[in-house]
Amino acid sequence: MNAKQLPHVVIIGAGFGGLTAAQKLKNAPIRITLIDKNNYHLFQPLLYQVAIAGLLPSQIAYPLRTIFRKQENLTFQMGEVSSIDFASRFVKLNGSVIAYDYLILAVGGETNFFGMDGVKESALQLKDIDSAVNTRNHLLRMFEKASREADAEKRKALLTFVVVGGGPTGVETAGALAELISHVMRKEYPTIDPAETRVLLLEAGNALIASYPDELRRATHRLLSKKNVEIQYNARLTDFNGQRVRLADGTQIMTHTLIWTAGVKAAEITNQLGVRQAGSGRVRVAESLQMPDHPEVYVIGDAAYLENGNGQPLPMLSTVAIQQGNAVAENIRRAVNGQTQKPFHYKDPGLLATIGRNAAVARLWGISFSGLIAWLIWVGLHIYRLIGFRNRLVVLINWAWDYFFYDNQVRLITRE
Repeated sequence: MNAKQLPHVVIIGAGFGGLTAAQKLKNAPIRITLIDKNNYHLFQPLLYQVAIAGLLPSQIAYPLRTIFRKQENLTFQMGEVSSIDFASRFVKLNGSVIAYDYLILAVGGETNFFGMDGVKESALQLKDIDSAVNTRNHLLRMFEKASREADAEKRKALLTFVVVGGGPTGVETAGALAELISHVMRKEYPTIDPAETRVLLLEAGNALIASYPDELRRATHRLLSKKNVEIQYNARLTDFNGQRVRLADGTQIMTHTLIWTAGVKAAEITNQLGVRQAGSGRVRVAESLQMPDHPEVYVIGDAAYLENGNGQPLPMLSTVAIQQGNAVAENIRRAVNGQTQKPFHYKDPGLLATIGRNAAVARLWGISFSGLIAWLIWVGLHIYRLIGFRNRLVVLINWAWDYFFYDNQVRLITRE
């Protein structure tokens, strides 16, 4: 069969789900067009390491054309899809039109500020490379300004760092930031009194990492407290104007730094599709991950809404996206061969979160544990999942250096 006569699969998004689906379709008798607004795959779980000056962006991102240069049935196009016509089966990209036989929507998610425009305008976030570098620049500037600020109250505000959201990202960010301050910044800014520096973690509920078992929640609280992170529960934020945090109970915290990790929603394009949506803008899909009214369209990752056996939606995690990418690749092969579709069943690989050097919590193989062993597993797993041997080696060297010498190598303030 002529290559142009082969079924055409368009994949929108090169995150964990889209990347996995594209790779698993390598030898299928199809043509693939992979579309992403960036020319690289980003390992989002380590974005906070860029924000706290632990890693360079190039160490957690890898060029897509390099990843797929040996995959003959795939073409990559860099651009942002502006609209999708399900009836005529085409997508619009940078003014051009791309027709498809099968479509995989792996568009991912974006930060959810729950309608608080002031917070959205003034807060820092960790969603992409630009936002992580912007956060790093801001944190370093706060120390530069504090080092020359004579007014004690203004200096305290500069040195107060608030992280909102007690999920895995918030916990990891708060722990890493506390370590950066206690082990690195205190040496580089000897004129700053460490007692004036605060890291606060605000959680609107009554527990950190609420989806984890109780023993891991308690261990997380204990490990963060040992790193001098101030944890506040039932602390619902209502406003941040760049200089002051206001909570629902009237409490005010004077600070120039708020890192928001409290919410994720499906990417904005899902609101333009005219299809059934659930909470956080996610698209409702059948068990096979197909759109109910458009079986040639599959939705995976953060953009997809599918409930597990307990009636709860699957979490917006990379592990879910990867498994769904595998499942969709198999179902497209089955569709091409005229076979019935297989339902998707998520297999929980366990829970893992790091809280800094030597400190992590894990639930694996039905066993909960914390401390050094959990941290070593976390390091090994994240290095293994990084794409490209060069990236793995560089990250391993950086972390080893940081571990033995309590030093972060990327303390550069760059142009925003």
